[in-house]
Amino acid sequence: MWIRRKKKKSAPRELETMDLSLNDIRKAINDYAEKKSDRVPLSVIINEDLTIDYELLAHFIEGKPRKTFYMSRETYEVFEEENLQLAKDIDMMQRAVDAYVQQEKELPVIEDDPYRRVNCYKLERLGLITHRPDREFYITKEEYMVDYERK
Repeated sequence: MWIRRKKKKSAPRELETMDLSLNDIRKAINDYAEKKSDRVPLSVIINEDLTIDYELLAHFIEGKPRKTFYMSRETYEVFEEENLQLAKDIDMMQRAVDAYVQQEKELPVIEDDPYRRVNCYKLERLGLITHRPDREFYITKEEYMVDYERK
């Protein structure tokens, strides 16, 4: 009779802490996105606290950064540690805009604003945001994505 041997599970390797820039992280995420299966969403690399799971990026970067980077679950934009609140706000605003469009069948923008600035009052009226962010947000013409830069 044949005896099946149990495979030994290897311990996850310890990633070396390195000086990595925002561009290094973005490049690793883009490389990961190109190689991953279409059935796997990119959001799997985003932890609950919006930090990035560097174990999943280990094939594309040789370690983990000294600085903390955050990634928006809604827009997949990467932020440096001092912009954590911006990452949270952009996620909240994107979810609110999507829900507003689904309910009202129109964009929640300030009327006649050439930059398509988000009208927070419209979102508040429907209970779609928990607070008014400290900055203005805009809706892009492509795919109705929320952005924090006026274009």
